[in-house]
Amino acid sequence: MDLFQALFLGLLQGLTEFLPISSSAHLILTPAFFGWTDQGVGFDLSVHVGTLLAVVLYFRRDVFGIAKDGLISMAQRKIVGQGALAWYLVIGTIPAGLAGLALLDMIDNELRGAGVIFITTLVFGILLGIADWLPRRERSLDSLSWKDALVVGIAQAFALVPGTSRSGVTITAGLFLGMTRETASRFSFLLAIPIIVLASGVKLLEVASSDVIVDWNGFLIGGITSFVMAITAIHFFLKWLNTVGMWPYVIYRIILAAVIYAVLM
Repeated sequence: MDLFQALFLGLLQGLTEFLPISSSAHLILTPAFFGWTDQGVGFDLSVHVGTLLAVVLYFRRDVFGIAKDGLISMAQRKIVGQGALAWYLVIGTIPAGLAGLALLDMIDNELRGAGVIFITTLVFGILLGIADWLPRRERSLDSLSWKDALVVGIAQAFALVPGTSRSGVTITAGLFLGMTRETASRFSFLLAIPIIVLASGVKLLEVASSDVIVDWNGFLIGGITSFVMAITAIHFFLKWLNTVGMWPYVIYRIILAAVIYAVLM
């Protein structure tokens, strides 16, 4: 992997991980467009670690408070502070974790084609637009229940299919449940932390159990650039959320689907 490829893919991963446009689709499609070889599991691990550090750092106060209240709630066997939210994040992670264990081989081998990405990019983009168009979005984090967490978690499991977008599908589910844009987005970003930890763990096991030689230059460049771009993307996404809404991302997804259809199908 040369310097430009590592830098470009790191920036791309950081930008698309938390925007509702699918990072997996972009990382699959970009090498296809440019004729690059696969970036390898070591690089995938580096950009996952970069985006994980970005979301943890950006929401560090929330993460610390939720983790602390969750542990206190367990020790005292009653809900304390944000202890309920800690459990909701656990509940929301379970469906994707189970689906990943059961279907990962099929997803890696059969669902990474341009045809699948075209369909998921278009369909889930339109669903995001419909969810953002609906009125009566008033619910805050304090109003969530375990049922809401489970619904959003089931939606997150669909994001294992490239092109769906983890943040896009979880925000869509939150909006359909009546959450405000801020609530749906914040819950989506917090829910990203445990699932990225799991994904990074899987990648780490792949690296440790294989004979793959890690390109440490590419690893560092990918990790650093994905971290910087991810924390920037989160900041501006939340800053502009009420001003621009979700429709710029919906339009982008429709255009991307058209490009995929025209060029790769």
